Amino acid sequence: MYRFFRWLRRMYMYYPPPPPLPYPYYPPPQQQQQTQQQTPQTPQYPPPYQYYMPPPMPMPVPQTPEEELEMLEEYKKALEEDLKDLQEELKSVEERIKELKEMLKRS
Repeated sequence: MYRFFRWLRRMYMYYPPPPPLPYPYYPPPQQQQQTQQQTPQTPQYPPPYQYYMPPPMPMPVPQTPEEELEMLEEYKKALEEDLKDLQEELKSVEERIKELKEMLKRS
């Protein structure tokens, strides 16, 4: 059962469900012979469109080792910057925890 839901989730990740049809749909009125008096016609709605599933995602283009090395170095720099930001955030949270503990001890 779990495998089925994993498969279903994966399918909806690549193939979203079709959008709802535009309702109400009224077929276009039949053309009648022209009369001397023109009568107001009912509005014509477009027919519901056919939904086509998108093609599967293309496979990534193989990279040369130089391109992959450059990409990984840039990714490493970005991760290091994120790590620095997270360490600063952690320090500020620890300081706030200490302040709150001191306030609780005083009261």
